[in-house]
Order: sequence, then C-alpha cells, then structure tokens
Amino acid sequence: AHRTQRLPRLLSFTTADGGRRTKKVTTGAFNREFTIHNCSIVFFTGSPPRFWISATLMASRLIHKATYEADNSFDVSLRESFQLLEPQLRPPFSLTIPTQTEYLNLNRAILYGILSETHLAKVHIKHLHGIVIDGYSFFTTLLTRMVNELYTKLVENVKVQLIWVTSEMIYVSAVGVDGLLVALLRQTRGGDFSEANLWLCSELVGLISAKWDCLLDEQPLILSSALYVFLRLLADHCRVSLNSKIEILKQKEIEFCIRVFREQFHLCLKIGRDLIRLLQDLVHVPEFQDIWKDLLLLPANFKTSGFSDISQLYRSRTSSRYFLLRITPEMEAHLRFLLTHVKLGSQTRYQIWFARKFFNVPDSETVIIDIVRFICCAHHPSNKIILSSVIPRWAVIGWLLKCCTKSHVEANVKLALFYDWLFFHEEVDNIMNIEPAILLMINSIPKYVDMTQNLLEFLFLLMDHYDVDKKELIVGCISSVLDVLERRGVVQSFDALISCDMVSPFLKERFLKMLASRNASAFNNSQPAFLSCQRL
Repeated sequence: AHRTQRLPRLLSFTTADGGRRTKKVTTGAFNREFTIHNCSIVFFTGSPPRFWISATLMASRLIHKATYEADNSFDVSLRESFQLLEPQLRPPFSLTIPTQTEYLNLNRAILYGILSETHLAKVHIKHLHGIVIDGYSFFTTLLTRMVNELYTKLVENVKVQLIWVTSEMIYVSAVGVDGLLVALLRQTRGGDFSEANLWLCSELVGLISAKWDCLLDEQPLILSSALYVFLRLLADHCRVSLNSKIEILKQKEIEFCIRVFREQFHLCLKIGRDLIRLLQDLVHVPEFQDIWKDLLLLPANFKTSGFSDISQLYRSRTSSRYFLLRITPEMEAHLRFLLTHVKLGSQTRYQIWFARKFFNVPDSETVIIDIVRFICCAHHPSNKIILSSVIPRWAVIGWLLKCCTKSHVEANVKLALFYDWLFFHEEVDNIMNIEPAILLMINSIPKYVDMTQNLLEFLFLLMDHYDVDKKELIVGCISSVLDVLERRGVVQSFDALISCDMVSPFLKERFLKMLASRNASAFNNSQPAFLSCQRL
C-alpha cells in the first residue's frame, strides 16, 4: 500500500499473523530502507515526509528460475498463500470453519508446504485431511496444473515430494487423481535417456504397480493409459543395452505390461488398434512372444468374453486421448500453435526452433512417431483453418519425415501416417485421420516426387506384408479409403498420381488396379463380424 502522512516517531503496523511490529524512527532515517517481518519500508525526504511499505515475497523453493525470467504466476500464488497463512500451518490447527476463499488459499498453502518442507510433509497432509470438503478436487487440480505447467522447472526434491503426494491422493481416492496421473505420464519422454527422465519412468511404473488394486477398483482406465505409455517407452528402452539402470527399468515395465495383458485383457481392448502397432516393436522381447502367440493363434487364453480374433482389435479405433499421452503439454502447445497460426511459407523458423528444442539429443527423434500419430488423430483443424493460408497438417508431416535420420524411425513414422488406412471403416473411423497421407502424396508432386514414391511404395509394402493372414481385409480397407477420400471431396481426383511421368510405372499400375477394385462388391460381402467399437 502507498501512504502519504506525517512521519511518526514510532511506526506500528499489523503483520499477516495478526501480531504487532514497531520500529522507532528518527530524523536520520530519511531516504533509507529497512525490513521488518518481510515488509520493506522506504522513507523519503520532503514536506511532509512520506514512507512506502510493501510486502517482500520470499524466493521460490519449488522451481529453478533464471535471473532474467519473470515470476511464474502460479508459483507466486502458492508462495503468497503459504507466506500469508504460514502460522496457521503449524499445530495446533484452528477449528474454525474457513470460508470458500480461505479454503482455497489454505489448499494452496498446504501444497506449497508439502512440496517445500519435506520434514513437515506428513503434518501438512494430515492438516489437509482434516479440512477437506470437496473430495480433494481443488487440491488435485493444483497438483495437475503444477505438473502440466511447471514440471520441467521443478527442483529435484520437489519432484520426489510430488510423487509422494500423488501416492497419498490415490490412497484417499481423491477426485481428479486420474487427471493427475495422466499429467505425470505425459511428462515421460520417448527417446530421452537422461537420469531425470528414467527416474520418472521408474517412479511411475512402481507407483502404479504398487497401487494396482486401488486403481483397478477406482480408476481402471489409468491402467490402460499406463499400458499404452510403457509399451511405447519399452520400444525405446529395449534398443539400449549394457546399462544397468535401464535394464532394471525395462524389467519393471515388462512385468507391469504382462500383468495387464494376463489379468485385465479387457482393459487392453480399450486401446484399440494402436495396441498392435505398439506390440510389433516388442516382438523380439521374449516375454511378449507368448502374448503374440495367443493374439494370433489362441485368443481364448486371454479369457475375455467376446474376444475371438485379432481383427476385432484392428477394427477398433484408438481414442485420441491415448495419442496425447505420448507428447508433453509443452510440445502439444507448440504444435497446435504451428498448425493454427503460422502461415504456409513462414514456418521455417518455427520448425527450426521446434527441432532444436525437442530433437536436440540422440535418439529423441523417436518422438516423431508419436507426433505424427497426434497430428493425424488428435489435431483436427476447423474448416476455416483448412481453407486459410495456415500451414496444413500434411506439410508439417512431410517436414517431420525429413527430420528422420534412422531407417527404423522413418519406417515407424510412415506406419503411424498410414495405420488407419489399413483398417478403415467409414462408420467408425474419422476421415480426418486418413486425410494427411493422401494430401502429402499428391501435393509433393512434382517438387518432392521422391516423397510421393516412397510413401506409395511403403503403402504397397504394408498391403502385402503387414499381416499376410488378413491381407484381404487390409486391401479392402485401403480401397475403401480411396473411395471415401474422393467421394467426400478430400481430393477431386487421383490424376496427379496417375499421370505423373516421374512416378514409377510399376507403382502407378498397382495404384490403378486398386482404384479399379475399390467399389468391388466382393469386399462388402466379405465383412466379418467385429467387436462393437465405442468412442472413448
């Protein structure tokens, strides 16, 4: 507060804890600054003399912050609440029922205390248990926001406390704990073998395994989300050998995934077709070979009513929420900005910045697989954006393919692009999921015709070899894709592919045959009965 008045000989004011503080002032105190109980008092000469009082906010104990960075508003709100209510956080606790505003501030203060005062964490959590009136909803909302906005900046001991308090929230079945766990799972980064990332992976697989029974009863979908995450992480972790920490982590992840398959296979079915896409990268892991055998030959071994064939998984669309699990909130924000606001032709500097930030360590390019799946299935622009000059999805995917330096990553990125083509069903699938691949092939002609040829060749390889036993199904689905794309106006015609002299004659001939057979009634009459697919 700013005040102007005659300078008293004895300055007296009330502090946040209700106490009184005094400071004797003499005429020599002009133009001086001193502090009383976290308040800064500055005296100025003049007639009449004036003084200025302001609260001094303590430095953050939660996050790393460079000197040039502005304060984070969320971190500041937690600190302010803690500083204001700190005396109330010590036993004996008040028995007065707080108002709504006081309750929210007390939640913020307790959270800050739990994370910053490790030695008093159990005292703070007991205090929280004593005052909670909303099923911990606001508290878990604060935790989730902290993970989404601040996790990468948190100091190490705060991250440890974050896992501990998450465990406590699972124990009390807090409202919103599922969102908190999803937020933490999203912070595990593919292709990142840093100690911090491996620690988080280990802590989460350990926590979810330890709370198995509780989560199964209260939040079963968290187990399917965790399965998706750890299957994807295992594909990266299994490419590294002779590292004791990773070996221990791999074993934890494998044990968790196998347990879900064997004990709760109905939760695996919730994932849909992308479950098979993830499993194919683990086909050489001994523990998963029996899973593959049962999926292909002995589906009854899963003891799940209604499941009798792998085709049922193929024809079950994967919900977009699973694709969000494999990119961090920060990455999602940058991708959505690029695909919503950046004009085609002006994207180069944004792409360079994005690559420097997210593809800056060895093996990090494996996240491109997840980004492409996200762009195809989880980011569907409005018609207004599609008709504008904003960079289209197919152009970003083309750039991402050029970022791949390893053949196995490039192959998996192409599979992520075409995967919904292989099992497309118009009544279940979204046309936006299949749109980027065809537009990338057509719009790459003639300047980037090598991109068109590579994609077309890969599509035919998938038709012939992805699942030989289900080849008829796959060919029929791809024919259906071409029919839907033209019928619904995504492309006016396929003439650009057919008439281009730079495209291999062999590829054009195969493509023409596929176009000729796309309306064949034989395919429509041979549709098997599939498991009904719910949109999650």
